Amino acid sequence: MIDCYVICIQDDPISEAACARLAESMPSNANLHSFDAVTPKRVFARARRSNLVWNYPWSGAEMDVKSGLKKTAYPTIVKEKRIACFLSHYSLWEWCLETNKSIIIHEHDAIYRNSTPLPIESFEESPYDIIGLNNPFGATRRPGEYDRVVQESAGDIVKAPRIDEIYVPQGLAGNSAYFMKPSGAEKMIDLTGEYGMWPNDALMCRQLVPTLGQTKTYYTYVQGTESTTSL
Repeated sequence: MIDCYVICIQDDPISEAACARLAESMPSNANLHSFDAVTPKRVFARARRSNLVWNYPWSGAEMDVKSGLKKTAYPTIVKEKRIACFLSHYSLWEWCLETNKSIIIHEHDAIYRNSTPLPIESFEESPYDIIGLNNPFGATRRPGEYDRVVQESAGDIVKAPRIDEIYVPQGLAGNSAYFMKPSGAEKMIDLTGEYGMWPNDALMCRQLVPTLGQTKTYYTYVQGTESTTSL
């Protein structure tokens, strides 16, 4: 069994309903725990506790000289919601590192295709520290290209694909579902300390995380629920 976590916004009907659907779909060798999402009201206190600062544009685009990456603003109405999303993931990275056990992290819009056991041993033995489980269609930009590169690559778990110019952060097919080793958690925490807080799927990119992988079999997909981050 592997411990899995879903980031759930308490007292939010959309989030709680999506979490319930995820729970019903879980693989037979996965134990799901609900994780209380960091709320917009708590972001500044939570960030101060870990000495974190937001370092990503809210409008337009800018080049990050240190990383060589172009940081392009995400559509966001309430800034605190975007920061809260990052901090929820960050808190689970800390937990993964603290417990020194691999985990699977889900956003509430993830859902499994069936209850077939996950190949956890293969995940553990792979050279990748973080592995995306999600179907790209409906979950990321250029999903067709993402899928093409993944399916044409050798192996059951492949390097997260390049689908854009090298200076554009390119990560997983959304961060709705990913397997994480403690070494991956440590890497993400270190990157946050070095670059500041970015949208989590921008910071978790193949340029900054060379050991970022993707399963060729897509175990999860997104439910298509209303965004709780952009609005």
